This record gives sequence, structure tokens and C-alpha cells, in this order.
Amino acid sequence: MSSTQKMLMKGNEALAEAAIQAGCHHFFGYPITPQTEVAAYMAKKMPKIGGTYMQAESEIAAINMVYGAASAGVRAMTSSSSPGISLKSEGISYLAGSDLPCLIVNVQRGSPGLGGIQPSQADYWQATRAPGHGDLHVLVFAPSSIQEMVDMVFDAFDLADCYRMPAMILADGMLGQMMEPISFPEKQVKTYDKSGWTTNGHQHKRAHHIVNSLYLQPEELEDKILERFQRYEEVKAKHTRCEEYLMEDAEYVVVAYGATSRIVRSSVNSAREKGIKVGLIRPLTLWPYPYAPIEKAAERGAKAFLSVEMSMGQMVDDVRIAVNGRAPVSFFGRTGGVIPTPAEVLSEIEKMAGGDR
Repeated sequence: MSSTQKMLMKGNEALAEAAIQAGCHHFFGYPITPQTEVAAYMAKKMPKIGGTYMQAESEIAAINMVYGAASAGVRAMTSSSSPGISLKSEGISYLAGSDLPCLIVNVQRGSPGLGGIQPSQADYWQATRAPGHGDLHVLVFAPSSIQEMVDMVFDAFDLADCYRMPAMILADGMLGQMMEPISFPEKQVKTYDKSGWTTNGHQHKRAHHIVNSLYLQPEELEDKILERFQRYEEVKAKHTRCEEYLMEDAEYVVVAYGATSRIVRSSVNSAREKGIKVGLIRPLTLWPYPYAPIEKAAERGAKAFLSVEMSMGQMVDDVRIAVNGRAPVSFFGRTGGVIPTPAEVLSEIEKMAGGDR
């Protein structure tokens, strides 16, 4: 498939092709709407390139297969949707606790429970706060277009390998099911030296490598966690990402990510036409979270902030942390698979602007 050619692709299929081009030839998953096309695409393509496609007996089995493949040093991934990610959470903790790189894709759906199959952003807390038990983080990328989803797959694999940690693409049913013209980046697949830890056969030429997350001596476990958190601090310093839109003179700030940010951008443009000086801060990484641009906006005197999400309000917690009481922070969201409209968001911006208009 040509890298420079623009082509119309469904989000889930574009993501799968991007993973293959990024050097992932090992996929383990289980069907669930609205991400099933990722697995279906992999089922067609992997045999043709000599890769591995395995439909596991469950989400739990799939994430443990990722653990095994990652331990051997290959790029491996799984994909699922909200309740399926919950089932994988134990395995995600084991991956993080064993310092194993991999890619996990969550094409979010309405929840909690089985919920529904329409788009949602209600897994934000899970992805950024508790993807599994224990002291851990995973890299979390938040694309707002299919092209961004493609580009972020390459970055996710590279950073996962570089820092030996799991990475997640936090998409949603809208991005997974929609179609857009995209192109694949002409990138050389980066390789990282994994010879010091992979369990791919010693051939009596080196000591055994053991991939493990069990440490029975508390001091040993603490040292391991502290070393891991030093790497996390480096990730925060070097790889926190966001986009700012019309923020140069913004008196009011809307914060939104993913598919919701597309709607918010339209509403911001409409508000500008009405004379409201409003801007948009769009996090591209949810962990690490871009607190600094929000803090900067608050420090220079932004009058109010609004978090817009497809949930009952989760990212708004991080907005409040960044603002730190320097200005009011409000929230607007739709949940259960309902997508907010540009008119609804514009109305909330007008409320935020209040009597200053």
C-alpha cells in the first residue's frame, strides 16, 4: 500500500493498516462492536505478510497473548471496546509491571456495563487513572481524526518501545466507524535494542532472561516502581502534547479532546463570529496530560474554562487541577452514546461568557 497515496478508509481499518506499517505483525483480540473491523482487517492481512492473527477465547486470553509476544521482543497489539478493556485490565497491569511495550486500542462505546454501541468518552478515568491495579501509567493518545489515529499509532509503538511501557490509543465509535481520506506516513520503522531483556531463546550463549512482575521483597518492589516512575517523569517532560486554537487573545477557554473537539472547534468559530473571544485547548496526549497550556491560560487571566466531553464529566477533573482555582471551570457533556451538537456547545460558550458579551 503506497504511503503517499490518499485513500478513503474507515477509521478502524486505517488504524489496523497503520499498525502493520509500524512493524506490528502480531495481533491478538476478540470481537466487540464498534472495533471489530480492526480484528477483521488483521485477520485478512496478517497471513499475507507472515504475521500472527489470533482470535482469542476471551479478552483476558488476548491480553495475555500480547504479554507473551511482547516478552519475545516483537511489536504486538490488541484492540477492544470499553467492557472488553475492563476485562483486559489485569493483563495491562502485568504488562506495565513487567516493563513490556505494546499497543492497546480502545474504541470507546456507551457504558457502564454493556451500555450501547454508540460513541463515548466515558473511559477517560480508566485510561488515565486506573488502566490496571497498582502504581502505573500507560501512554494515552487521543486522536480527533482518522489521519491522526494513523499517525499516533506510529508514535505509540515508538514511545512504548523507547520507555518499555504499554501505550493506548483512546478512540471512540465515531472515529472507528467514519471514513476519511488519509495517507500513511513514509516512516522507517524504528528499532530498539531489546537484547538485554527479551525471552527469545538464549541458545546457551547468555544468561536466562526472566520477564516478571512478582517481587516478594517489598524493598525490591519499591525500587522497581521508583525506577519506573523516573521513566514516567521523562515521558512527561518530553512527550506531553496538545493543540491550541485561537488562544492568542482568548478570554474564555474550551478544553476538549478526540472526536468531541471537532464539534467544539466549529462552535468556537461560531462564537468568534458573535464577538466572543474564545479559544480551544485540545489534549493530544491524555497521559501525560498537558496541564501547562491550561495553567498558562489561567495565569494570563482567562475568565472562565469549559470542559466538553462525551461523558458525565471526567477530564474536567484535570482541567480543574490545571486551573487551580484561578477561574471558574464548568462542564458540558452528553453521555450514553449521545453526541453533543455544535449548537449545544455554542450555547454553553455563550453562558460561560455571560454578561461580558
